Amino acid sequence: MTRIRLAQQTAADELLSHDPFALLTGMLLDQQVPMEKAFAGPRLIADRLGSHDLDPKLVAATAPDRFTELMTGPPAVHRYPKSMGARVQDLARAVVEQYDGDASAIWRDVTTGPVLYKRLNALPGYGPQKARIFVALLAKQLGVTPEGWQKASGDYGLQGFRSVADVVDDDSLLKVREYKKSVKAAAKEAKK
Repeated sequence: MTRIRLAQQTAADELLSHDPFALLTGMLLDQQVPMEKAFAGPRLIADRLGSHDLDPKLVAATAPDRFTELMTGPPAVHRYPKSMGARVQDLARAVVEQYDGDASAIWRDVTTGPVLYKRLNALPGYGPQKARIFVALLAKQLGVTPEGWQKASGDYGLQGFRSVADVVDDDSLLKVREYKKSVKAAAKEAKK
């Protein structure tokens, strides 16, 4: 089994490694919080729901007020527990309604990168950038490489350390952080 190392916490990374919906949810949460916090979120949610895995059917069926409570903690799963909790539940409902609760069905039978990208981009809480990164993550870390995946993932499919798709250990995490820092500095400089 592939060992995902995005949360940098053993129990959280084990869940990400074997639970496709947890991995999708971690990617959804990966905004405006450190990557490790985002990808640790699915383990925290599952624990608070009293579940071994992050079951999209259970997430979707949880009352919104109750789900906001478990997102709020303490500690909070995300910086914006109410709005991100609603997004997680929207994602869970989409996986239940469109893929019968099996998140891996999103990529299991896909034969081309553009189709995979389209499926991911259509998910609640996912947009073009998140979908490209997730295509790269699936390819680089889980071996999901439909024809054209590199083009569908844009620059995230290139060799290097650009995103969570490239984080496999502490060293690669530091390199991704350095890359993101340099991109932000370049963008800031370009505005001058």
